[in-house]
Amino acid sequence: MRHAFAADFVQAIPDQTTSLAEILGAFSYALDLTEGQPAGHSLRACWVASRIACVLHLSGEERQTVYYATLLKDLGCSSNAARIAELYLADDRLFKHDFKLVPEGLAPTLKFVFTRTGSGHRLGTRAKAIAHILRDGTNIARDLIQTRCTRGAAIARQLRFPEAVAQAIAALDEHWDGNGKPLGQSGDSIPLAARLALLAQIVDVFHVAAGPDAAIEEVEARSGTWFDPTLVQAFRTLAQDPDFWSELDDPLLEQRVRSFEPAEQRIVIDEAWLDDIVAAFGAVIDAKSPYTSGHSCRVGAYAEAVGRRVGIAGPELRTLRRAAVLHDVGKLAISSRILEKPGKLDDDEWVEMRSHAAHTVDILARIGPLRDMAAIAGAHHERLDGHGYPLGLHDMLIARDSRIITVCDFYDALTADRPYRAAMSSEKALGIIKDEVGRAVDPACFSALEATVAAGLHA
Repeated sequence: MRHAFAADFVQAIPDQTTSLAEILGAFSYALDLTEGQPAGHSLRACWVASRIACVLHLSGEERQTVYYATLLKDLGCSSNAARIAELYLADDRLFKHDFKLVPEGLAPTLKFVFTRTGSGHRLGTRAKAIAHILRDGTNIARDLIQTRCTRGAAIARQLRFPEAVAQAIAALDEHWDGNGKPLGQSGDSIPLAARLALLAQIVDVFHVAAGPDAAIEEVEARSGTWFDPTLVQAFRTLAQDPDFWSELDDPLLEQRVRSFEPAEQRIVIDEAWLDDIVAAFGAVIDAKSPYTSGHSCRVGAYAEAVGRRVGIAGPELRTLRRAAVLHDVGKLAISSRILEKPGKLDDDEWVEMRSHAAHTVDILARIGPLRDMAAIAGAHHERLDGHGYPLGLHDMLIARDSRIITVCDFYDALTADRPYRAAMSSEKALGIIKDEVGRAVDPACFSALEATVAAGLHA
């Protein structure tokens, strides 16, 4: 009988053999960037959890839940990035990365927080931030985790995953002994997939940082507190096999993980589902900053409307909208301290900010059915006069779709609040963009945007 997860399929993408595992495995690299983890972290964690699931002889349906819950465990990670940067006066990505390497226990946690909060800031600024954390540290930590876990579960549902996957993502930071967050669940009340995902996360983080022995030592140290002892025992069995560790370092791990999806539950997606996936990751992108809520979706809607006015139709129009929604996916690699900075960026910060366009290309190029739009989406900061980035392309080398995304991104950015200014009126925004026609902005695309705005499109 067909699994309920696949019940709403209509047809596979024409001429594609792309599976859900392939697409989400590629997108998981974007989640790794947001968490400050080395590329492939989510894939490696998925491999570890899936291997343990086999040792435990879980059913195909249970293994599928473990597989996707672990692969997408960080779906909500962008939602607390800006808050972490604000609270700890730190680079959120570096802070998240290093915090995962803190040994278990209150003393190491406090030492990390006190030494890392406001590092590089004036003493008075640091003292104020630390005092705030001391006063309400428990609530702060719970709220940060709850935001992340709740948001991650909501996006999993948007991606059409069954409730078991969503619940596992929501419970990622619960601990076996009940001292986890946000709900303090304990023992078997924590979904099995969540227990496996957390263990696999720790295995990969410590293995990458210090090797197999460090990973084994850390898992053993947390058995009975963070981790289910039964799962730790299953991990011990795997850890004795040298091939297990070499597999984690295999350059072809992504293909291994893709093939490890339970065969009886393997899923091929249709076009409508791919649209949902694009929209869901648009939401992940926008959650990185409180100032960009809805930005990706609006740019997608504007681009679709402008595209129609310049004669784009059918599959090409659908591709344009997807590229527009995902144009800023590379911002997941940028520190929130830069994205949220209210003043002018310095030279180093500007270099990092500009790198988001290249990151967009790198991420989308990994995804089979989205690969052709990678360069289009990544060129949204190119200018007709050749002074844009990341490649400094001149007008003859900038695709029409990229020009459309550029003008739509420009318009939505001006008409939304930003850390350094309030939202502008449509009239003022269009006036500013008009001044860039022929230099940064394509004349035909600007005319189509003007007509779209005049028609009253609400993205």
